[in-house]
Amino acid sequence: MNPWILIVIFVIASYLGYKIIKEIPTLLHTPLMSGSNAISGVTILGSLVSTALAVSQGSKVMGFIAIVFATINLFGGFLVTDRMLKMFNKNNGV
Repeated sequence: MNPWILIVIFVIASYLGYKIIKEIPTLLHTPLMSGSNAISGVTILGSLVSTALAVSQGSKVMGFIAIVFATINLFGGFLVTDRMLKMFNKNNGV
């Protein structure tokens, strides 16, 4: 596929993602964040499977990098969600 088509698709998807997230009410943000964390878990599983089946050394390295980034995304998302939920707790000590 032509690289320019991929760049155009990326730019359009980024713009639409920004517009959609900007319009989400604050009340729905935490449940949607938890849902995206579940998707990150699926991403880790896919990265593990593709890395296990990789033939070349370069593919294995890229798979490892994908596993690391997906794991950082998963745990960071859960930390942010936990912090947001603590804001709604009346006994949070703040």
